[in-house]
Amino acid sequence: MKVQERLLNYVSCHTTSEDDQENIPSTSRQFTLAHMLEKELTDMHLSQVTVDEHCYVYGLLPATQGYESKKAIGFISHMDTAPDASGENVKPQVIPDYDGKDVLLKGTGDLLKVSDFPELKDFKGRTLITTDGTTLLGADDKAGIAEILTAVEEIIREDIPHSDIWIGFTPDEEVGRGADLFNLDYFKADYAYTVDGDYEGEIAYENFNAAAASFKIKGVNVHPGSAKDIMVNAAAVACEIQSLLPEAETPEHTEGREGFFSLMHMSGEIAHAELSYIIRDHDRKRFEERKALLTSIADQMNQKYHADTVSLTVTDSYYNMLEVMKDHMYVIEIANEAIKTVGIPLVSTPVRGGTDGARLSYMGLPCPNLGTGGYGFHGPYEHITVEGMEHAVKIIKEIVKHPVEK
Repeated sequence: MKVQERLLNYVSCHTTSEDDQENIPSTSRQFTLAHMLEKELTDMHLSQVTVDEHCYVYGLLPATQGYESKKAIGFISHMDTAPDASGENVKPQVIPDYDGKDVLLKGTGDLLKVSDFPELKDFKGRTLITTDGTTLLGADDKAGIAEILTAVEEIIREDIPHSDIWIGFTPDEEVGRGADLFNLDYFKADYAYTVDGDYEGEIAYENFNAAAASFKIKGVNVHPGSAKDIMVNAAAVACEIQSLLPEAETPEHTEGREGFFSLMHMSGEIAHAELSYIIRDHDRKRFEERKALLTSIADQMNQKYHADTVSLTVTDSYYNMLEVMKDHMYVIEIANEAIKTVGIPLVSTPVRGGTDGARLSYMGLPCPNLGTGGYGFHGPYEHITVEGMEHAVKIIKEIVKHPVEK
């Protein structure tokens, strides 16, 4: 099966995950794709194929005779799509011999503009796949799944010698829980790659340190006519907290390795208010300083008003995988050589986000991230080219051709 056919098949499955759910998977509909992939792995005669109770899919392509002593490798992608936009009833537009110009999204009349996505001009002559504007596409990360399984199928058909190759597909990556229950006792790879980036010639091994922070503010509500020296307006305190954060250190003012505070949600009235933030920084020391600043602001508010006015909860989400990968640079070097062999430019940039690979690296599985060839993720402007996916397939195959001694 061709990689394009696989992608178009997978995006027909509605697999959107949901925030603030206790269960994994957060949505039972993710099992539909999981069982489809289970059958595909089984039909390719992989061993140890399973879908566990939490919707994680695993399979093993056993090592070629004589390669059993090499380190086992893994490839991982996620099945869910982001809750930022609808992932139901996806209607892809397939445009052969794309002309490099703006694309009409026929479901809404909107335009996928070259001015917004300048990489489009480089795709002239390729086969471009877009949404119709009413949903996201789901190439994040169903393209990664399609590329991994197409590569495995070709490795088997072409009889390419290889070490053990473990395959893993996760639920709930888009809501930050994809690695929570990943079973490393079952998935016995020595190192792995997530296939979940954009440009297909990228190898990413540096990402944000990340945390979530929540302020809960308790006000004192009395009649405004007799409120002097009594009332504490929780909504106003929330605004004051926001004003104490550096104005320029927000997502809309930062790039590269620059960190930020991002206000994700606020609600409030006189009696009660809440603020929710995410904190990001590539530098671990600066990351800890950001968390300390929020703590000092909470203390400041409690000193200014009442001792129990503000409560702050800070929860670390993931850390910069560079701290792990610097001790396993052979994993990066193999990918670098694979990308060069395929003949496309090699790119390595710091990820302004996180992947399952960051979490897995800290769980003991060195796991940088490869590109899929997709762009504009999480919304109706998502797009990908067949040729980009084919490059990703070739890169995976080249990586497999360089087994590592244990």
